[in-house]
Amino acid sequence: MLHRVAAVAAAALLTTMTATAAVTAAPAEPTATVTNIAHRGASAYAPENTLDAVRLGAEMRADLVEIDVQQTKDEQLVVIHDTTLSRTTDVEQKFPDRAPWRVSDFTLEEIRTLDAGSWKDPRYTGATVPTFAEVLDELELTASGLLLEAKAPELYPGISERIAGELQQRPQWMQPDPMAQHLVVQSFNWDFIRHFHGLLPQVQVGVLGAPSTEQLAEVATYSNQVNPHHSAATPEYVAAVHAHGMRINPYTVNDPALMRALIANGVDGIISDRPDVLREEIRKARPAA
Repeated sequence: MLHRVAAVAAAALLTTMTATAAVTAAPAEPTATVTNIAHRGASAYAPENTLDAVRLGAEMRADLVEIDVQQTKDEQLVVIHDTTLSRTTDVEQKFPDRAPWRVSDFTLEEIRTLDAGSWKDPRYTGATVPTFAEVLDELELTASGLLLEAKAPELYPGISERIAGELQQRPQWMQPDPMAQHLVVQSFNWDFIRHFHGLLPQVQVGVLGAPSTEQLAEVATYSNQVNPHHSAATPEYVAAVHAHGMRINPYTVNDPALMRALIANGVDGIISDRPDVLREEIRKARPAA
């Protein structure tokens, strides 16, 4: 544990010594490697968005662990992908009369009674839906950073401020990070990203999806990244994103051949359910010393 904490502290010191890149800055020099991002944790092997998946992603040495953040009825931040609880918990059995089982219709206390692991594997029976704070606690014991997706923030008034407030209580997450190896906030809701950038301009942010090449100049005024479906990450599109000073991390890539193709296309990072496989492909793609 201590060596992981030391690694995080060293990374934080390094970023404080690095000048903060403006959103509209010129493209950074190419990096020597590709950022390995564990999608919903190591979700190929453990139940997505649980502490088990987060922990496993970090153990597989992902650079960033990606999670989805939503808000409960009593305005608590929880980590779950779907806006309903039914796919990844036993909510239909525990609360059969509460359809359609929206996250926003349940309190944190109610959600904490749910089993969020057995749907994936009986070994994970009893895993719970974690709070955002619990995931931060977990990652702070590791060398992995965080890619936080605000899931459907339009459903949750005040969620921007709550996420920002939780991060501000933890100074280690507030270090300027031009290379996006420690903290990135992303969303399909680009208005949310514009607003969040105004709240915490020192935090790297990314739009999910693929803005047209005509839209990239405007997006670059408030976003540091464009994170599209992998099918959009052609060499030409990657070059266009880079020309506007932004990074590009396509999702969700689990096939080794596709990983290799995207690395060859010049992407900055890849989001994968299989961070162990991705790590090996990144290693093989590095030029020989």
